[in-house]
Amino acid sequence: MSNLVPMTQQAVAVYGERSLTAADVRAQVNLIQDVMRSVMQEGTHYGKIPGTQSVSLYKPGAEKLMATFRFGSDVDVEDLGSPGEVHYRVKYKILAPDGRVLGVGVGECGSQEEKYAWRRPVCKEEFDDTPENLRRIKYKSWQGRTEKQQQVRTNPADVRNTILKMAKKRAMVDAVLTVTAASDIFTQDIEDLPDELRDQIAEDARGSRPAARAAQQATPKDSPERDEAISACRAAAAKGTEHFRTWWKDTFPKESRVLVTDKVAEFQQIAESADDMLIDSQGDE
Repeated sequence: MSNLVPMTQQAVAVYGERSLTAADVRAQVNLIQDVMRSVMQEGTHYGKIPGTQSVSLYKPGAEKLMATFRFGSDVDVEDLGSPGEVHYRVKYKILAPDGRVLGVGVGECGSQEEKYAWRRPVCKEEFDDTPENLRRIKYKSWQGRTEKQQQVRTNPADVRNTILKMAKKRAMVDAVLTVTAASDIFTQDIEDLPDELRDQIAEDARGSRPAARAAQQATPKDSPERDEAISACRAAAAKGTEHFRTWWKDTFPKESRVLVTDKVAEFQQIAESADDMLIDSQGDE
């Protein structure tokens, strides 16, 4: 007779005070992988940073795992802000169905982070009229090219709610990964890295492949097809990151993707800005 614990939610969600057996751990891993295959969608619940093998768990995926194991939660928010800066630390407690604390995740977010501290100006006039200490020229590298981008400082009050929700999201994902022991399946840190560092990780991973290096060095030529592809990507990105990822993977033709390889960073920023606007609108409801 087999001593394996059946792969059910009850078997892996409630252990009482006893230690887990090898069968318990195996059943829990099997359940997470089964949910990942059967329920989760790449690009929505989890995703890979292009050019790497690391799989990042997104907030919707963490919510699916919480529902799977019937976890509850309790959140503590600590305001670490100072004059002119918004900064939160969130402790996210994972609770068993009986109310026991199973683990805690910690996440922080502040207005000094690159993605929240700076934004693109609405127009050239806004950049010119902004005091010099509140504007800058940002150099960005992509596909072997370096481009300059005008940026102005963001008003911290405009992103306060977004920063709080981001700190909570980071704490939640950290807690779920810790309690489910799923860090070997998913990661979190790569998703939260600044764009430049994520790009560097991807470039380092691709750098050893000669064909990939040649593709990075190629610059798409201007053409009506390229203009049309860029417009389509901008429109899709304006609907948010999840929509853009799904659209790029399932709808956008591969032959069109090569026409916009130098614009991916721009599309990513458009999508992230759309995400921030959505989070703000939900917070105001």
